[in-house]
Amino acid sequence: MILCKNFHGVAGFASLALKKPKITDKILYENFFIFEFEGDHNLNGKLKIQQIADHTGLSISTVSRVLAGKSNTSARAREQVLSYAKSQGVLSGLSTGRLMLNNIVVFAPARAFDARSDIFYYKVIQGIVAAVSQHDVRVRYCALEESDADVALFIAKMTDTQTDAALLVGIDDAHIHQLAADLAKPCVLINCHDRLMRHDSVSPDHQTMGDFATDYLFTQGHQRILTLQCLRRHTMELRLAGIKEAFARHNLAFNDSQHLVTTSGFGAQEAEQAMLNYLDTLPGEQPMPTAILAGGDFMAAGAVAALVKRGFAVPTDISVMSTDGFNLAEIHDVALTAVHVPRDELGVEAISLLQRRLFRPEAPCSSVLLQGKLVTRNSVRKVSGRALHPAVTSHNHQLYDDNQEAVEHR
Repeated sequence: MILCKNFHGVAGFASLALKKPKITDKILYENFFIFEFEGDHNLNGKLKIQQIADHTGLSISTVSRVLAGKSNTSARAREQVLSYAKSQGVLSGLSTGRLMLNNIVVFAPARAFDARSDIFYYKVIQGIVAAVSQHDVRVRYCALEESDADVALFIAKMTDTQTDAALLVGIDDAHIHQLAADLAKPCVLINCHDRLMRHDSVSPDHQTMGDFATDYLFTQGHQRILTLQCLRRHTMELRLAGIKEAFARHNLAFNDSQHLVTTSGFGAQEAEQAMLNYLDTLPGEQPMPTAILAGGDFMAAGAVAALVKRGFAVPTDISVMSTDGFNLAEIHDVALTAVHVPRDELGVEAISLLQRRLFRPEAPCSSVLLQGKLVTRNSVRKVSGRALHPAVTSHNHQLYDDNQEAVEHR
């Protein structure tokens, strides 16, 4: 139990406990007594709860409930309390452990609400629910298309008086992003890109993970790497950009016809068929790849199935690696090496960004990128190969021309 440093002695608490026998069950967070029983104490060292009550005309208990994030307060009371507290610059110290809203709407593609259709987004949404589970928050859901979303539906949900804030999961529609900003309710994007820079966002660092996974295969001696990717969204294009960066760093040219097989989705069957087509139409003079980097576990499963059908063993003949790593630990009895993409953590970070926006509405928007984690198993074999070294150049890497004055640091 943590008590306020100004709490007036154990005897006082004992007396209070006799009057309120269930109080010990309620002491869950720091400064509980400040909010519930000591209205004259300082809030963040600058403002007293009594002062807020006097200024707003609300009772001390109402002010306390608002600052504790309780739902049994009116929207008008919350607006009054938070507006005055913000104007006094004292809310920044309250963000930890409190969520100053009670209703969040999660907008996502319809498949995100079904574990069988999209396990990744389904788990992201579970992470959101887990992140607010300790708060008095109601989470509601609304299905929207990734692009060409139902604008009327979105506006209706956002202007609902029960909507305090929104989370957009995998929604790429720029018009929806624009509307969300214009409606001026706190909104955080999850795994999507706001090119207008008007929202906070959190995503896996797809580009770095693509680079990292490819680089890992290079370090294992693989030079002929085939990438099996679904490029239907900007996030996956970022991953491909990272893959190409790794090729360039190892002084190898990335050629789409040799190094890339694309699919329209992330399913195993489509990936298997795409790989079969690749294997069956590979020119005789073109050597087989020694490793395949798949854009997800199910795609990796399709790749392995195609290789087995054509008589190749994994990893003896061809190694297979995934950028996912949660859905299938083993494929055809082969433990899958993968870069785990952050998933459950996205919800936690989104709620944190949402809280930051509530306390600092004028702060610059930020984009948080979460890093992945390499999990080495048995599907990637180390092969011998020539060492790759950075190219040697005699270019003079000076920042400015000799006759140009440096007027700005970049």
